[in-house]
Amino acid sequence: MLTIELAGKRSLVTGGSRGVGAAVARMLAAAGADVAISYRSRSGEAEAVVEELRGLGARAFAQQGDLANPQAVGHLFQRVRREFGGLDIFVGNAGIWPPDDVSIAGMTDEQWRRTMAVNLDSIFYTTRAAAALSSDGGRIVLVGSTAGQRGEAYHADYAASKGAMISLVKGVAIELASRDITVNCVAPGWIDTEMAALPYAGGGRADIEAVIPLGRVASPDDVAGPIVFLCSSLARHITGEVVNVNGGSVLCG
Repeated sequence: MLTIELAGKRSLVTGGSRGVGAAVARMLAAAGADVAISYRSRSGEAEAVVEELRGLGARAFAQQGDLANPQAVGHLFQRVRREFGGLDIFVGNAGIWPPDDVSIAGMTDEQWRRTMAVNLDSIFYTTRAAAALSSDGGRIVLVGSTAGQRGEAYHADYAASKGAMISLVKGVAIELASRDITVNCVAPGWIDTEMAALPYAGGGRADIEAVIPLGRVASPDDVAGPIVFLCSSLARHITGEVVNVNGGSVLCG
């Protein structure tokens, strides 16, 4: 049987205390990798994930920090170097999606800057640090969104941050190719996570699923699987790509 084998690999997953990040961390550990996770504020959930990872046989730890702050990013990667001795896999998953519909004419400077700080500045700081620490032959996977490819009305800040991430992936993939480091993006559509609770309320979820060809929103594991695949040797000739995980919704306009 062909399986993903990551024994001996050292990994870091940002936003790893819940949702997609936690699902990725569990899959990496199950495949044999050691796993560090970062989180912003939910220490209890983060420590629970760490205990699960250790139960799977992984060396694991959680580090709190605001990744829009370059000093916090420095502390995170210093700890990865100290505890793991280096890095082989980086999954940039931390981000926000402001759920309220806001027109571009009504969007405040504060909302724009916060979204860009959390979704884009943090990705720049962490990807820069990952590129410096990663071993040759490493893997970098950033979690984007379908909104970064086709836009999203009343969520221009979010769509712009994810579109910029996709451009970052393509440029950095070329830069790091000489070191055999692959850089890719997984772009989910709707996911069954707490982040989407507001639009799913009432009959919202049914309305959303009605326009997804596969007829369902993704589970965190549905998104984590392709991410872990891109972290493996099975994907060693894939770089600079955007892998859509949306049940076919981008095909429907």
